[in-house]
Amino acid sequence: MTKCFEGLDATFRALGDPTRRALLSRLARGPATVSELAEPFEMAMPSLMLHLRKLEEAGLIGSKKRGRVRTCFAELSHLDDAVTWLTSHQQLWQRRLDRLEAFLDDDA
Repeated sequence: MTKCFEGLDATFRALGDPTRRALLSRLARGPATVSELAEPFEMAMPSLMLHLRKLEEAGLIGSKKRGRVRTCFAELSHLDDAVTWLTSHQQLWQRRLDRLEAFLDDDA
């Protein structure tokens, strides 16, 4: 794996799980404590903490601990590389599909 894609790989791995996507969507609305994040999920706290750790390792969330309360917050700027990569590939495939369409129109 090349260095330039390591962050992108971590982002897509983190976003590949529906629970992590739901957590990130919730945090996009504002910071929340781990207890607040756990409320809608029927899973053990260690499992939830694993999901949060994966998001944090990918740089998609951060957290601060005050006393016994950990508050998480979104770091959505870390999605910029993924958006750039997806946009470039979307443009590439759109050009290829446009050429295919033109070829098929000419052949008809």
